Amino acid sequence: MPALSRTRWIAATAAFLITAFASAVAAHADPNALWNIVHGQCVPDRERHGDPKPCTEVNLKSGTAGGFAVLKDITGATQFLLIPTKRVTGIEDPAVRAPRATNYFAEAWQERRLVEKVLGHGMPGDTLSLAVNSELGRSQNQLHIHIDCVRADVRDALRSARAQIGRRWKPLPVLLAGHRYRAMRVTGWSLVGHNPFKLLARGLPGASADMGYHTLVVVGIRFADGASGFVILDDRADPTHGDNAGGEELQDHACALGR
Repeated sequence: MPALSRTRWIAATAAFLITAFASAVAAHADPNALWNIVHGQCVPDRERHGDPKPCTEVNLKSGTAGGFAVLKDITGATQFLLIPTKRVTGIEDPAVRAPRATNYFAEAWQERRLVEKVLGHGMPGDTLSLAVNSELGRSQNQLHIHIDCVRADVRDALRSARAQIGRRWKPLPVLLAGHRYRAMRVTGWSLVGHNPFKLLARGLPGASADMGYHTLVVVGIRFADGASGFVILDDRADPTHGDNAGGEELQDHACALGR
């Protein structure tokens, strides 16, 4: 490549990278970015043109008050986000555990098919996961459930501990990503009737008063007794020990288990 052309190529590449970096920083700095995308673009485009872009899907079967959008995350090839189409700040918002609240976790589990579509094949339930970060562990002030593969070491750890996971919250006997999570089990291959937000608020003493400090992760599993179902995991933030309760840490956005 001639010297002048090489110089122009380097300059153009540098300009592109600077622009891309600036856009990424701006998006990260705006805690309302997800809400603006869903409320300002995906829902209007779905209602006016039947096209949910830039979202992958907009489901309004329960109206905007109970609906949700699914957006491909910019991180990883297989990560998707399920986002309510009404304003819901996060895990701490009372709306997620109201009597007639949409079970966003149940809807997110159904949307795992998008991960499988990207991979080009089906995935065993114990390779897939859902996660909601705490207030301290998130960058956005609109509820979003991360849908992606679980880390292989987390899958293996849950398998080894599954006989000790019961129907009530108790600490796991093993650490996950260096943190002590609590766990409980629910059976059945659907989260319909099992809303993790409500299970946490009602089942763990004190949780309803400080939900914003908690994270929730759901992983499919087959238990030692042969029953299929889910492990629901909770961690409470402890900033003094470097734990911001970001359950997304248990996910693998490179999806090694799927490749």
